Amino acid sequence: MQQALLGGGCFWCTESVFLQLKGVEKVVSGYAGGTTQNPSYEDICTGNTGHAEVILIDFDENQITYKQLLDVFFAVHDSTTLNRQGNDIGTQYRSVIYYFNAQQKAEAEQYIEQLKAEGLPIVTELSPEPTFYPAEEYHQNFFAKNPSQGYCNFSIPPKLLKLRTKFQDLLK
Repeated sequence: MQQALLGGGCFWCTESVFLQLKGVEKVVSGYAGGTTQNPSYEDICTGNTGHAEVILIDFDENQITYKQLLDVFFAVHDSTTLNRQGNDIGTQYRSVIYYFNAQQKAEAEQYIEQLKAEGLPIVTELSPEPTFYPAEEYHQNFFAKNPSQGYCNFSIPPKLLKLRTKFQDLLK
């Protein structure tokens, strides 16, 4: 098993996408990249802790590669707008990849450089693995538990449609 740590805006949205992928064994929503120890959701929402909303993905590299995770990551969020995903504004919603080893760093750098060479103004942060804090239990698997929640109904279905359309071969 390998791990990936990605932030693409609201973790409810990214978690719901990555849970659909074959080879993804577990997704934990949480916080990373800030200065406050053991932050709460309320702390994060202020934008003052420096943390990003992220997901920690446990995946089987024999079923899905890190590059395939990056393919999905860049397809389902806006990596060109600094500190913003749709209506979510603030550093806690930044596009970020935290790498666990030199191979992940090299693959992410190469991916970002390719997108920039295609003319995209990528603002995705690339940093070494920081301390990860799991979010409160009510945030875990949020969309599955709260399918009629307004924000989820607005933000998540388009991402899932894009996933099903573009990455059908990667679905469970």
